[in-house]
Amino acid sequence: MSRTSSRTAGRPHVVIVGAGFAGFQAARTLSRLTRRRVDITVLNPTDYFLYLPLLPQVAAGVLEPRRVTVSLTGSLRHVRLVLGEADGVDLDRRTVHYTGPEGESGELGYDRLVLAVGSVNKLLPVPGVAENAHGFRGLPEALYLRDHVTRQIELAAAAGDAETCRSRCTFVVVGAGYTGVEVAAHGQLFTQSLVRRQPLRAGIRPRWVLLDIAERVLPELDRRLSDTADRVLRRRGVEVRTGTSVKEATREGVLLDDGDSVPTRTLVWCVGVRPDPLVESVGKPLERGRLVVDPFLNVPEHPEVFACGDAAAVPDLAKPGQYTAMTAQHAWRQGKVAGTNVAASLGVGERRSYRHHDLGFTVDLGGVSGAANPLGVPLSGPLAGAVTRGYHLAAMPGNRVRVAADWLLDAALPRQGVQLGLVRSWNVPLESSSPELARVPAPEQTGHTDDKQTEKKTTEKKTSDKKTSDKSSDKNTETKNTEKKNQE
Repeated sequence: MSRTSSRTAGRPHVVIVGAGFAGFQAARTLSRLTRRRVDITVLNPTDYFLYLPLLPQVAAGVLEPRRVTVSLTGSLRHVRLVLGEADGVDLDRRTVHYTGPEGESGELGYDRLVLAVGSVNKLLPVPGVAENAHGFRGLPEALYLRDHVTRQIELAAAAGDAETCRSRCTFVVVGAGYTGVEVAAHGQLFTQSLVRRQPLRAGIRPRWVLLDIAERVLPELDRRLSDTADRVLRRRGVEVRTGTSVKEATREGVLLDDGDSVPTRTLVWCVGVRPDPLVESVGKPLERGRLVVDPFLNVPEHPEVFACGDAAAVPDLAKPGQYTAMTAQHAWRQGKVAGTNVAASLGVGERRSYRHHDLGFTVDLGGVSGAANPLGVPLSGPLAGAVTRGYHLAAMPGNRVRVAADWLLDAALPRQGVQLGLVRSWNVPLESSSPELARVPAPEQTGHTDDKQTEKKTTEKKTSDKKTSDKSSDKNTETKNTEKKNQE
């Protein structure tokens, strides 16, 4: 094991684990406040900050993948980046153990530690889901979904029978929260654009099904936002089925708990998230998997350790007895408070408790549609869409011009319906501690039959070619021997 040294003599060392909304903002705030009087190290599996709210637009071909990523080294001044996945924290020794991108082990010592490791896909004990569904938490998953949807439409258009065509162009999204609603909304528009240039069999159209066990879509938001989203989705032809969930998933379809069966080759799992498993290794009290902290984001009995974002159970001072929700808005604001309080613990400024003020919510429904309630004012239609995109441009820490340019191009030009094949199904398993990374296990170690069959055919072809080559070689040898015999 190598111990990564990043200390300057006489300077305290702050390690920030994770560079999502909370970690990125904590590092940026701390760097601005301390002005190179502190050594700051960010430990993260990737070299970018991912702006998650725009990920559905990547899957739908509206934005190019790099538009929703912001370089950590380019945007965090005087902050050192260490690539790796944290897999252990020793509070007594004040060290963080990690595994690098090429499998090497490392260790970081710290004077102050900020845990902002975020969350991963939430799994439910539903037969077949882990093997046949894919989540939507990272860039590899968005790229895979974009390719997969494109491929299914292409295969549906070439299908020899109506049943196969319907199955391939049916897409099931489980979970009608923020992510699920936006994936279904953008996905429906994406498939609609694909079939314009690649028509399906007569009478068949792409079918999108949105499921949730709750009574309505966006159950965590204001009823008016929920009604607006529901109305837009149904008007586009999306089947919204509330009070319903998946009982079993197979490669050919899903069985619902109401007894209905939906033939499909696509199951997108958006049922929510759970805290990163790393927080369990800390060995401190948890609240539903989240590390319990005080209003100043400190871990009890360890004033040198802070936690924020989805990994932390932060008391909601506006609602005594409750904890803040696991949202990007809370993570962003908590990161700023964490950076401020770390600086205060090192003698720079004063610490403050986390207290939030609800400024409203926005939901991007694709095209010019949206649902929003800025400052409590309910909006819908193109106005809500404009407010939503304006909010995202203001909130993004970079790439604003590039994102705006892609939006303009999408409005003026048809989308490119091509699959690149860069991310395969086994690269994005549903159960992953780091959905931001594409995994590389061998295909035979996974349950993804399509890819296994593809590899099997390739292997069979190579074997057939080899046999043909061997036969040809034997035939040539026999001919040469005959000629030699005749000469004798």
